[in-house]
Amino acid sequence: MTIYQTGVIFDQVNAKEADDWKLEAYTARGGYQALKKILSEKITQDDVIAEVKASGLRGRGGAGFPTGLKWSFMPRSFPGAKYVVCNTDEGEPGTFKDRDIIMYNPHALIEGMIIAGYAMGVAVGYNYIHGEIFEGYLRFEEALKQAREAGYLGKNILNSGFDFDLFAHHGYGAYICGEETALLESLEGKKGQPRFKPPFPASFGLYGKPTTINNTETFASVPFIIRDGGQTFADKGKPNNGGTKLFSISGHVERPGNYEVPLGTPFKDLLAMAGGMRGGKKLKAVIPGGSSAPVLPGNIMMEVTMDYDAISKAGSMLGSGAVIVMDEDVCMVKALERLSYFYYEESCGQCTPCREGTGWLYRIVHRIANGEGRPEDLALLDSVGNNMAGRTICALADAAVFPVRSFTKHFRAEFEHYIEHGKPMKEHRWC
Repeated sequence: MTIYQTGVIFDQVNAKEADDWKLEAYTARGGYQALKKILSEKITQDDVIAEVKASGLRGRGGAGFPTGLKWSFMPRSFPGAKYVVCNTDEGEPGTFKDRDIIMYNPHALIEGMIIAGYAMGVAVGYNYIHGEIFEGYLRFEEALKQAREAGYLGKNILNSGFDFDLFAHHGYGAYICGEETALLESLEGKKGQPRFKPPFPASFGLYGKPTTINNTETFASVPFIIRDGGQTFADKGKPNNGGTKLFSISGHVERPGNYEVPLGTPFKDLLAMAGGMRGGKKLKAVIPGGSSAPVLPGNIMMEVTMDYDAISKAGSMLGSGAVIVMDEDVCMVKALERLSYFYYEESCGQCTPCREGTGWLYRIVHRIANGEGRPEDLALLDSVGNNMAGRTICALADAAVFPVRSFTKHFRAEFEHYIEHGKPMKEHRWC
């Protein structure tokens, strides 16, 4: 069951209402007012981008790059085709917010992308949707049909002279396609593998044309910013962390789900919203930003606020906002084994350090978890990781290394005991 706090994207949205995702319900709660405001008042492209900059909106897909600044990179005077692309390739373990947006409030995403197209002088957009959420893909296609029939997409939108059309593309479920240039390769019909950068997508993107790529949640936040003002959005968060954020909470909590709260909300408050620890167990560890973010011990997380700067200072990343909560019964060796296997399986194989390194990391952790660890294994994990991170075209190698480094740092005693005795310190879950 998914539970929402009142926020920007899911304000007044009731996931239990079967028709709340439809155009009529969206317009009833203020939908497409931002687009109408821009077109009727003839607000300039520069002013739209300035409003997004003023909001402090940062990329909600993981990188946290300032959205308005990213939009300003688009060469609006470029002759010929330009593109806006939405990254709904949500494949990281623990992350499930974007699929709820396209299921329960797809028109917020559509309106946000139309506004982005207007601001950057773009006439065509694509939404790349993860291959394992086919129901969401069908729902988004239906929402596109509704928007076209109402005159919000296509030629001469609302008799303004502005043209913009938007298309959905269903991927094949590859995690690597969450990397923006691999996404572009897949969208072009090729194998999803990252491109060398530079050139960056803003100058050489989809079909070799200037392209701006943002996450689903990022685009879906834009209508509120334009309708109610960038400063209003910024004030919902904290300095350098404007607005609200969707956090996908999973693991050992009473009420897993998506929670939209202001950036800067204390983790202990977020945990309380999710009903606290399941069964009254003690909090052991938290991965605060998706499986690639370094794990943090529970006592550290209880003092942290949920924003980019605070979590970075604590030694991890806000990432996509996927909060994986682990209780006292979790075996950290077995948990790392599962995560390492995921990155081993999902490496696209293009770069040798990642192709070979992810498999090497997994085999070492697997050996430890099966009671066959060697005294030198922890040093070997560090050595392999050092020869992977920062040495590949994209950051998947780094994503594989971060869990290994953080698990063996914060819970080293469990790994050492496993290596020395061939079994866990106590009978954890999964051991």
